[in-house]
Amino acid sequence: MRGQIPAADAAEQPGDRVLIRETHPTPEQLAALAPLAGLTPERLTELAEVALVERAPRGSDPLGERRPGRALFLVQGELLLAFEGGGTVVVVGGTGEGCQALNRARPPIVRSKAITDVDLLALDDEMLEVLATWDHAVKNDARLNGAFALKNLKHGALAELPAAHVEELLKRFERVAVARGEVVIREGDEGDYYYLVAAGRFQVERLVGGAKVVLAELKSGDAFGEEALVSEAKRNATVLALGAGELLRVRRHDFNELLREPLLRRLTFHEAVQRVGGGALWLDVRYPSEYQHDKLPGAINVPLAEVRNMFAVLDRSREYVAYCQSGRRSAAAAFLFAQRGFRVWLLEGGLKQAAERRP
Repeated sequence: MRGQIPAADAAEQPGDRVLIRETHPTPEQLAALAPLAGLTPERLTELAEVALVERAPRGSDPLGERRPGRALFLVQGELLLAFEGGGTVVVVGGTGEGCQALNRARPPIVRSKAITDVDLLALDDEMLEVLATWDHAVKNDARLNGAFALKNLKHGALAELPAAHVEELLKRFERVAVARGEVVIREGDEGDYYYLVAAGRFQVERLVGGAKVVLAELKSGDAFGEEALVSEAKRNATVLALGAGELLRVRRHDFNELLREPLLRRLTFHEAVQRVGGGALWLDVRYPSEYQHDKLPGAINVPLAEVRNMFAVLDRSREYVAYCQSGRRSAAAAFLFAQRGFRVWLLEGGLKQAAERRP
């Protein structure tokens, strides 16, 4: 119940937040929280495996540390909250106001005091939105849980997809059963579909000097086929099934409308120069011979064929502006990086358009 803050407490200064330990919440604890109450048991179990609960000691101010972009919930213990303009309330973990995001309270909380040791759960706002959107869309089809697992929704094309497109995309996905050894796409063919692995394992291979080279193995939740669609080129690799599996696929038109365009953030040359001036890096995705001939100042060379090898190498905290000669290869590269959570912009029209628009 809210009331006036006791004089003894009012005289105290907020203490530093002291972390005792971190643990994982249980699915039952997550289910009690208001924003998560509608999630399926499978999704709650996934979230429990990656979410962390922080325990703060009695007498500390556990809300004193600001966490922008994260919602805070009281899972266990008793916490005194003091509000802007006066008034207090004692919140009990897992009940009442403890099931709501404490740092979203109105009026705002100006300080807190742990009456007992307390357990706090911090959840990323964007992850909550992604979870709620996709869980609602796929909850009636358990077979989609693997393809749309939490680990695949935290980063990538599906995480970036506008909420309004989610259900429409699911309507347009076509299920395809695949037999062991079946070739799904073949190097040199025209690009027609974008694929998402729902179940099974698939091998990516390419002919190099007449010899077959295995490039990667794909599993549930992995996507393929986007490069040919984005760059409007032929397939640059073959993908075959290592065992019986299931794929989801959408046609080129649906891919462009619902997935490609939301992820391609385009810049004019002038805008790109300004962004690089603010700390972004030029990303030249052409062949090394082209790069050496007329690279932009400070550019790093990541040929399109090497993009997947750079996911673990490039600094995810930096921004990048991808370019090539025409914009086709850089569009494919920008899409691939964006699928993995990188902040990569696309130089619209490539160096050709940039040269035409320079004074």
